[in-house]
Amino acid sequence: MQRPKKMWGVNVALFVLGGFLAVTGLINAWILPHGYEAKGSVLVDIRHALTGFHEWAGILFIVAVAIHLVLHGTYIRKNMAAFGWFGWMKK
Repeated sequence: MQRPKKMWGVNVALFVLGGFLAVTGLINAWILPHGYEAKGSVLVDIRHALTGFHEWAGILFIVAVAIHLVLHGTYIRKNMAAFGWFGWMKK
């Protein structure tokens, strides 16, 4: 696969995973009941399942960020050199 297509795919995956993380995090924080508020309802099971999905999406997000940084490594190194961030390596 061509490099621009890989970059585009990783960027789309990051966008989707980031959106999923935001939605699941907000639902867990603001909508689903916490602790004794639930009183053994089915919402407790939903909360626990959503927490599991949120955690796995977070792991996938971290992996996608690492892939994103590898694919954009040349660009990152060029800009770091242009702004003098590699000056400490020359000494």
